[in-house]
Amino acid sequence: MSAKKTSSLTVEEREGLKAGPAPLVVGIGELLWDLLPDGRQMGGAPANFAFHARALGTSSVIISAVGDDRSGREILAELERRGLDRGGIAIVNDAPTGTVTVGLDAGGIPQYTIHEGVAWDVIPWTADLRDLAARADAVCFGTLAQRSPVTRATVGAFLDATRPDGLRVFDLNLRQSYFSRDIVAGLLERSTVLKLNDEELETVARMLSLPGSETRALAGLLEAFPLALIALTKGRAGSRLFGRSVDHITPGYPVETADTVGAGDAFTAALVAGLLKKKTWEEIGERANRIAAYVCSRKGAWPDLPAELSSWT
Repeated sequence: MSAKKTSSLTVEEREGLKAGPAPLVVGIGELLWDLLPDGRQMGGAPANFAFHARALGTSSVIISAVGDDRSGREILAELERRGLDRGGIAIVNDAPTGTVTVGLDAGGIPQYTIHEGVAWDVIPWTADLRDLAARADAVCFGTLAQRSPVTRATVGAFLDATRPDGLRVFDLNLRQSYFSRDIVAGLLERSTVLKLNDEELETVARMLSLPGSETRALAGLLEAFPLALIALTKGRAGSRLFGRSVDHITPGYPVETADTVGAGDAFTAALVAGLLKKKTWEEIGERANRIAAYVCSRKGAWPDLPAELSSWT
């Protein structure tokens, strides 16, 4: 793996980001129903991200697809009820709306069975998406949507059409067997920000033959890929923001966990909102950890945030 030129996401450099009163952020990939033990809830990492990003004062768009079926119509109705933009959601005739069966262990940690051949596997590329990419201040994507060639091509085309100064946020979200070294490395090459958890860091370090310790592995990722920032979440232990000009650790916020579904996506939303709002590293780490902890304390990925967490001007 050859070394790549990296950039440092300093406060001064963030001044160059286009960050108006309501920066435009996009989550691209899976949109589905999480079939939880207590009932059905809307989910999918990019959709969870967009939901929480909007709560934090951004203008957010979900790019995905649903089937021309009852479940798809119910997703569109729920998006409208929540006040989320439906313009990036395609309705496809030849695949059903996606579902994921979610089991929870005694600690509320989810185990996913992600069903295949569904609508978000065939997200079409359109001229409207190309125009949206050119306007986006940030786009968040992960590995799961890479499992099908149609959606993989759409995600790639969207990333290619983004502005050079936009944030391209790779939220790893390793699921089942839907990832490989080539997929992970290829997405890292196109990313400016990486978010992953401590278990995923171990997997990626083995996959890419990175040095063994946490700090050396993070430094190896910065050296090998054009990343400006890595956000590492560590469960109850908190999080770490790591870059060439930052190494900031924020302690966790202990809560009684209902389940952890969507907590990482909420963290990513706060990270992106904080970067676009030009907040300090301390502010970003603290708000992201608090929001992730709050989501853990509620069932499902889409709890409404209290005002003290969502108000962030």
